[in-house]
Amino acid sequence: MLELHDPVVALMRSVGRDIVMPRYQNLASDEISEKATNDFVTIADKESETRLAEGLSALLPEAGIIGEEACAADPAILDRAGEGLNWIIDPIDGTGNFAAGKSPFGIIIALVDGGATLAGWILDPLTGRLCHAMLGGGSHVDGSQVQARETGGALPIAALATFFMSAEERADMVRRSEASFMLVDIPRCAAEQYPRLVLGQNDVSVFARTLPWDHAAGTLFVNEAGGCCQRTDGTPYVVGDLRRGLMGASSPRLWDKAAATLFG
Repeated sequence: MLELHDPVVALMRSVGRDIVMPRYQNLASDEISEKATNDFVTIADKESETRLAEGLSALLPEAGIIGEEACAADPAILDRAGEGLNWIIDPIDGTGNFAAGKSPFGIIIALVDGGATLAGWILDPLTGRLCHAMLGGGSHVDGSQVQARETGGALPIAALATFFMSAEERADMVRRSEASFMLVDIPRCAAEQYPRLVLGQNDVSVFARTLPWDHAAGTLFVNEAGGCCQRTDGTPYVVGDLRRGLMGASSPRLWDKAAATLFG
């Protein structure tokens, strides 16, 4: 696994430099489209995924490729996400932000085997920050190992991804949380939200939709850093399991507190 790290990072940085950043704040209107309501795709997403898929296939030919845009074109591809060895690609996470010419956005890659995430990489092309984790090998930011830490505020800080919840679910979550947590906006970008849980910026995040390109790498990153990320019923997040509901926290203690408050 270690031998893959440097080539994967080099590939991600080259895609960020050569494909993603030249399009940032430089997209024509006909280079942005909606796959669904408020679910955008740009020419940069498509070109990034093509380049990443080619590069990752060359690095590990025996692994399948499951990319967000490929699955948008052929949803059946997602059915094999939990079967065997696969690269999971989010060519631009936070496309809505990217298309609007604002941050945050990122590139996310995970290597999974039979539903277990073996390694994950999260690159912020704007700042160059690289977060990565390997199963049993800890979590790192720009090459330095990190341990998840709580924000330490009077109230834990919670960022809740409620936009894929029903109106009733959303109202219930806000009602349950407002006395126990300080609520902050979520950035609509898992590539930014997961690092916030580790780096002392947020304490808790709840996600309703849990597609693997958004969450496989980030879940591993939080858990390997000593935080806690799992299904809201306390079971592990398994790639290929398309159930709704996932919660991450900067510590197991805060995960338990949030679970009792929000889902108890």
